[in-house]
Amino acid sequence: MSSEKKVVAVVMGGGRGTRLHPLTTERCKPAVPLAAKYRLVDIPISNCINSSINRIFILTQFHTASLHRHIQNTYHFDPFGGGFVDILSAEQTDKTSDWYQGTADAVRRNLQHLRNEEHDYVLILSGDQLYRMDFSKIIAEHASTGADVTIAAMPIPVSKIEGLGLMGVDDDLQITKFAEKPKDPAVIDGLAMGQALEAKLGNTDPAEKRCLASMGIYVFNRKALDDALANDMTDFGKEVIPSLLGVKQLNAYAFEGYWEDIGTVRAFFETNLAITDALPPFDFFDESAPIYTRNRSLPPCKINNSAVKNAVLGDGCIIEDSTITRAVISSRSFVRSGCVLEDVVMMGSDSYESAADFERNAAASIPHFGLGHDCRIKGAIIDKNTRIGDRVVLSPHGKQDGVYQHGVVIRDGVLVVPKGVTIPHGFEL
Repeated sequence: MSSEKKVVAVVMGGGRGTRLHPLTTERCKPAVPLAAKYRLVDIPISNCINSSINRIFILTQFHTASLHRHIQNTYHFDPFGGGFVDILSAEQTDKTSDWYQGTADAVRRNLQHLRNEEHDYVLILSGDQLYRMDFSKIIAEHASTGADVTIAAMPIPVSKIEGLGLMGVDDDLQITKFAEKPKDPAVIDGLAMGQALEAKLGNTDPAEKRCLASMGIYVFNRKALDDALANDMTDFGKEVIPSLLGVKQLNAYAFEGYWEDIGTVRAFFETNLAITDALPPFDFFDESAPIYTRNRSLPPCKINNSAVKNAVLGDGCIIEDSTITRAVISSRSFVRSGCVLEDVVMMGSDSYESAADFERNAAASIPHFGLGHDCRIKGAIIDKNTRIGDRVVLSPHGKQDGVYQHGVVIRDGVLVVPKGVTIPHGFEL
């Protein structure tokens, strides 16, 4: 087999996505839109394809319909390459009848599908992260070191490691300690990298102590994965990885590129807005490693008499006589005249309003898809297929997290208009 044929990839679709609610009310985390035209799942899949890994399983169980449609309409491989992107949802069998209980449990229940594919290594990925990585490098290092398991790790300043799994390593990057989301300062200090390791990673004068944090990206030898899951442990970070210390050879693969875990509404909001910067931390314009997504064959974006500053615009948008500052405006978004948007992520619509629907809704004073005239919106995420009337004012400033009128939610200090919601004319929040 060629080297790329030795690897199968598994993308973890996540659980209920409660930290991303209400964006996950009707879709699973991997299906959440990103950067005006993509879905979160496009990131790990594109990284796999760019690394010549074309056999990809996606494990998920909640609200999978949107994800299924996206995968089926996007990823088509020629019959000679043997490539595929398959979604494996939780299912009842003669052994189990409940949901996946965690990341390790999800992989365990699908080992039969992996075993049907000839492979030496299993690459396990998260479905809610933004990064660009050549997986052939971590696979090559995994093979050259003779490791049973290799974990991709980011050097993170101690002040920013909250919620991350941390590892202690020797000078050869073999993992000797692992702590999942530690809070004890003494434990964290004991896992901080020494000067010799910092120098090995090219950082001779760190401004702050750093720890190697797990990125949730694992490479397992086939047998090591079988052995690691021959039990009832449910989670890789909390249980499986710590249980392998001293039993299997665990190595860290140090990665110093851009990486963002998009696990919360705030992280999702800030990650999207960062893409509008003049020099964004993640470059979607890198043709050497493109991010793939569905080709919708939409018309170009149309902007009439508007002031637009630091914005990312999807295909098929229509913007009329408005002022937009630092915003991500997705496909088929309609921003009508007189609107002022600042720090806004707008996810557009699945379809345009037909002429007949437009006339009928106008006669009934029902807002049209998109934004009505003279809206003022700041610090907000506007989900897909929403209808926002004329003169609507939305901002989370000075307001507590919670659920407000017409289904509007403030979460992590970000105002969210959930998918399919209608906001009447003149509403202010």
